[in-house]
Amino acid sequence: MSKFFSLKFDRLIPYVPGEQPKDMSRFIKLNTNESPFSPSPKAQKYAAEAIEKTMLYSDPECCKLRAALADRYGVGAENVICGNGSDDILNFAFSAFCDGKTPAVFADITYGFYKVFAEYNRVPYRIIPLKDDFTIDPADYYNAKGTVFIANPNAPTGIALSVEEIEKIIQNNPDNIVVIDEAYVDFGARSCVPLTKKYGNLIVTQTFSKSRSLAGARLGFAIANKELITDLNTVRNSTNPYNVNSVTQAAGIGSLEDQEYTNENCKKIIETRQKTEEELKKLGFVLTNSYANFIFASHPGKSGEAIYKELKEKGVLIRHFDAPRIKDYNRITVGTDGQMKALIDDLRCIL
Repeated sequence: MSKFFSLKFDRLIPYVPGEQPKDMSRFIKLNTNESPFSPSPKAQKYAAEAIEKTMLYSDPECCKLRAALADRYGVGAENVICGNGSDDILNFAFSAFCDGKTPAVFADITYGFYKVFAEYNRVPYRIIPLKDDFTIDPADYYNAKGTVFIANPNAPTGIALSVEEIEKIIQNNPDNIVVIDEAYVDFGARSCVPLTKKYGNLIVTQTFSKSRSLAGARLGFAIANKELITDLNTVRNSTNPYNVNSVTQAAGIGSLEDQEYTNENCKKIIETRQKTEEELKKLGFVLTNSYANFIFASHPGKSGEAIYKELKEKGVLIRHFDAPRIKDYNRITVGTDGQMKALIDDLRCIL
């Protein structure tokens, strides 16, 4: 870093995204949990039309998009905020609801950005270890005395809490905000969005990156009561009120209108995940119970790092983490049937 870099960030360790190879044609890319399917036809059509008007600023309130989301999830438009990916909104939440007296509270094995957001916003945080089987014990989050952040399904494990378990966490934190990050909820888990009508301390975030095939468009949203949305908008409007561009807003509306397309793609991914899990088990892999568009797997006969490196040499990218508790595991995005067959064939050779 330069001598001019602020000391307030001198210990900040940035989030490290999954590898983005320069020559995509060389790899089957199963490392960043992207969808193997193109955006919906209407998403593509509306985005193409919107590009013609990008000489104008985008709607800072995302009015049409918020109305479409409100209709899709059965809430009011005043209960919705949109962001440049759900990461945008999660960062707003760390800024709005954490401070010196209110730490952030999250798991030791979860989305890596939570720790970065806490450090970036210079707020204290408390880390709660997952159980030995990588599950969350809901009781660990009762009376958390801080703002709770839970990815559900969790990443990189794919394990999901039930809505009933999450409701218990919300009930046992009447004076704390609970943020449920549902980036992967469309692949078999149940959403907590209906609980936002019942509890004033709940925020649910979701993304268009995974199930709606819009990772490159960067679009996320949150649903909560009107007061919490106002708080988040105060932060948003104090940083970048034009945080969602016109083309992305249009693509998001098109995607919501093509709901059957999304549903069918999610069904295909779930089926492919299940078939791949069966094949991996035949090869001796140990798996978590994933409700996401990825599989979390280890093999007793070979290290996670070795499997990752040898697959990369064969042209298959998966995600390896070097944290001590999960260094023997790899996260494998669920691609097409053909991509997963190639993965299994390469693993047979490696093993």
